[in-house]
Amino acid sequence: MKLATLKDGTRDGQLAVVSRDLKHAVVADAIAPSLQRALDDWDFIAPQLQQLYEDLNAGRALRPFDFDPARCMAPLPRAFQWADGSSYVNHVELVRRARNAQMPESFWHDPLMYQGGSDDFIGPCDDIECISEEWGIDFEGEVAVVTGDIGMGVTPEAASQAIRLLMLVNDVSLRNLIPAELAKGFGFVQSKPATSFSPVAITPDELGSAWTDGRVNLPLRATWNGVLVGKPDAGTDMVFSFPQLIAHLAKTRNVRAGSIVGSGTVSNKDAARGYTCIAEKRCLEMIADGEAKTPFMQFGDTIRIEMLDANGKSLFGAINQQVTEKKVAPGR
Repeated sequence: MKLATLKDGTRDGQLAVVSRDLKHAVVADAIAPSLQRALDDWDFIAPQLQQLYEDLNAGRALRPFDFDPARCMAPLPRAFQWADGSSYVNHVELVRRARNAQMPESFWHDPLMYQGGSDDFIGPCDDIECISEEWGIDFEGEVAVVTGDIGMGVTPEAASQAIRLLMLVNDVSLRNLIPAELAKGFGFVQSKPATSFSPVAITPDELGSAWTDGRVNLPLRATWNGVLVGKPDAGTDMVFSFPQLIAHLAKTRNVRAGSIVGSGTVSNKDAARGYTCIAEKRCLEMIADGEAKTPFMQFGDTIRIEMLDANGKSLFGAINQQVTEKKVAPGR
């Protein structure tokens, strides 16, 4: 099934079920007022949402309306946890090569992961607000899963059973702030502003045979200012599967329902497939020519991130955003 959260003036929005073709939706707040509430009691609530989804697709649902992604918040407008991995080691290796640094061998069997801010996600069509272009504004196309409750020390095999939903991600990065933050040895804060997610979250069965071994085997499309700049396959070169990433996160602690785990920037070794973040393009330029030529995003730039099924139909709807200048009043 496909689920969305509609803007209604509240922090957590209004839960809706969306048709498979993304053309229609129906409010589901009589079943659960929010997606988080549904995740908290998934075994009881999910079958009711599934029935509503089947009714909607069959034309039996009451009071359906046209689905508009611009009305959507992130499926989870705020979450208990947002942990982003880096399972495409090719991306990490390119970054290291560009600055003539050797990548530790451990990165191939021990995932990188950071804890992101999860109290204020933005919707798929909301502006990316930034105070300065000098901070190096970059998009990052990713896939993410939403989990149920998971116990400490879970195995990847058991973790796979707790994957409830999948979403697309734009993990916005401020590249020029990252080096100074990492030099402190304490991780990302200012260089990782609000993350955005696709209009709908989908259950794994919606992917059919494209969902195998905890990976999504479909291209992720990134279109920057109307130009398709990348369509790397999200299953190819994904060193760590989602169950492995979840098990890594839960090694020393419980993971609660509604936690979001990201794949990291989707990246393929085949450079002809393009890129889903500008930093990777710049790294390739550094390796080839000794200098980066592609600029980061400017105010007014647009980014579209989308995944199509084998028939060319959008699965999650598109993240479709514009970068805008955030005006800050003096003294604030």
